[in-house]
Amino acid sequence: MKESGGRKQGAVSPCAACKLLRRRCAQDCVFAPYFPADDPQKFASVHRVFGASNVNKLLQELPEHQRSDAVSSMVYEANARVRDPVYGCVGAISSLQQQVDVLQNQLAVAQAEVVHMQLRQGVSSNSRESGSSPSSRANNSHQQSSYYSMDMEESLWS
Repeated sequence: MKESGGRKQGAVSPCAACKLLRRRCAQDCVFAPYFPADDPQKFASVHRVFGASNVNKLLQELPEHQRSDAVSSMVYEANARVRDPVYGCVGAISSLQQQVDVLQNQLAVAQAEVVHMQLRQGVSSNSRESGSSPSSRANNSHQQSSYYSMDMEESLWS
């Protein structure tokens, strides 16, 4: 027997939607390609939030090439609504936006510290070079880079 849309032809097993709704699953069932029998929770959450009738109308109004994306969006929103009935996916988006804001602030602080370190390194190397011999300047430069690398390691771990 060949499979068509996740169902065997001939012996028609109901899709998750028809099984939950306790109805016969027709060969042209609009739910069958998107809600396979082996994943009943997918349709259950969508049905709980949107209702089978609304999902059916939406899928029938859309061209076939857009239905899969629509189902994915409905499943995501339904799962978000189950977790957070008031805000749904908007709450998740808001939380992620707050995390982005915090990380952007941390990045700005880190970039400012790098600029400050570079300026401090430039000022101290200029003052040392003004009264020293070339060999002592090279030695100071090596010592200074060792100190700064230790400073950077300490700031990374603190």
